[in-house]
Amino acid sequence: MRTEIIHHRLALYIALALIVATLAVYAQVKDHAFVDFDDEDYITANPHVNRGLTFQSIIWAFTSSHSNNWHPMTWISHMVDVELFGLQPAGHHLVNVLLHTINVILLFLLLSRMTGALWRSAFVAALFALHPLHVESVAWAAERKDVLSTLFWLLTIWAYVHYTEKPGWKRYGIIVACFSLGLMAKQMLVTLPFVMLLLDFWPLGRFSYGAGHKDRPEHPRRHVRKSGNPKRTSISDRAGNEKRAAIAIRVWKKLLVEKVPLFALAALASVTVFLVQLKSGVLYDLSPFPLQIRIENALVSYVAYMGKMFWPAPLAVFYPHPLATLPLWQVAGALLLLIGVTILCWVLRRKPYLTVGWFWYLGTLVPVIGLVQVGVQAMADRYTYIPLIGLFIMMAWGVPDLLKNRAYEKPALITLSTAILGLCLFYTWQQIGTWKNKEALYAHAAKVIPNNYWAYNNFGAAIASRGQIDEAMIYFARSLDIMPYYPGANKNMAVALFKKGRYHEAVPYLQKALQVQPRNPEYRITMGLTLMKLGNTTDAIAQFEEALRINPGNPDAREALREAMTKYSKMAR
Repeated sequence: MRTEIIHHRLALYIALALIVATLAVYAQVKDHAFVDFDDEDYITANPHVNRGLTFQSIIWAFTSSHSNNWHPMTWISHMVDVELFGLQPAGHHLVNVLLHTINVILLFLLLSRMTGALWRSAFVAALFALHPLHVESVAWAAERKDVLSTLFWLLTIWAYVHYTEKPGWKRYGIIVACFSLGLMAKQMLVTLPFVMLLLDFWPLGRFSYGAGHKDRPEHPRRHVRKSGNPKRTSISDRAGNEKRAAIAIRVWKKLLVEKVPLFALAALASVTVFLVQLKSGVLYDLSPFPLQIRIENALVSYVAYMGKMFWPAPLAVFYPHPLATLPLWQVAGALLLLIGVTILCWVLRRKPYLTVGWFWYLGTLVPVIGLVQVGVQAMADRYTYIPLIGLFIMMAWGVPDLLKNRAYEKPALITLSTAILGLCLFYTWQQIGTWKNKEALYAHAAKVIPNNYWAYNNFGAAIASRGQIDEAMIYFARSLDIMPYYPGANKNMAVALFKKGRYHEAVPYLQKALQVQPRNPEYRITMGLTLMKLGNTTDAIAQFEEALRINPGNPDAREALREAMTKYSKMAR
């Protein structure tokens, strides 16, 4: 009893230390501004969110595909923020920090409950709290969907652990409810049922012939007869192995069937987000990013994320997608490394934390690894928020096992842990500072990542919003010199030319943008408005009608079409 009290007290102290460290390093976000990278769409320029939490806004949250996604829980959370803080950025940023801190504590308590390893669980939670790769998910107001969906991810696993202790429909219902809420915050959670199967293997031990199962076979040694007859021993062992294999298959099927409703929910969420993004026109066809380049980039990105976990520099809000095939040595090296680690985990399968951690990492990155391309990024720091937990687990359990029973084990672990967390604190504090405002964010990305056409384009858009059109066009041109078919820069250059009255020059840029994303309604509307200025009302109407066909509820397209039809009617008279 005394030992248990000490354990709980120590867990409380660790949790408090994690809270203090997380809040201390992220406190600076209270002085940060909103940025124009999605913050306008999600918060500052979104009339539905700006109204706060109303019946109409909640209905909109569940029926809208605004910003090319369907995530009603994320919209509702932003509406609650507006109710509490208005459009003052400090409150919105600090809510992200609060959610991240809750996730840190939940992760620590969950791992320690499942494994009983207090200090190893604490190290995983500390890395999750303080790693620089997680800054983007926390310091970016519009990335609320990361910290919010992960909250439901952890609550779902907590409910699942509770269910495994005493299975029942009520407890399973809580799992389904938490998982559904998480999917309505961000569909990246579709991999959670797969992670549950990993947790069944370790640390829950449900694959061990169903822990406590009445059919669990006796230990093989009990089948060895003392007579020393090798033939009879072999037959007995073979029969025991067959029985264990049969039981293992039966248990595996049971655990898989148990999760069928969760896999069904994940499939439904995947189809929903695919249809929404297809309708919104943000999915890229194979012309700018052929399948071969996507596969190569996916392999290299898996390894690149691992590299940034160990040495998180340089980090940026955007990493450009390769425009040509990657060097063979990079692709082959990445493939060999991934295969090699997978084989090593299989060879060392008696250390199940390696297998679970590795496949956690590989599996949870699949939805965002770029085989289905949305946007022009090669990778993104925010995509590692959940996947890195798997690698953290491998480190937290693997390193102590390597040093086990050595004279210097304890001082080595303390020194190593302190050094790692100290470096994380330093780089995380610096990385948070790059999110101070939009100019700082894009300037940093352009500085640390060569040929960052996205950063040039966005920096140009930032200064264009201050009326510096000529200066902005310099950055749009620089972006297009690097990637001529980048639709965002083509559209922004066209808008800049439009504002300067150079309508004929704007049309080719819009044509390039539409060549890459023909189903983007915003580009269609801009093309239509440009054609209207050129007096080509008939073609302008066709553009507005196409925008409405793609997105029937688009208010800008409806208004533009109304004005075009009015003008056409006057011309006809």
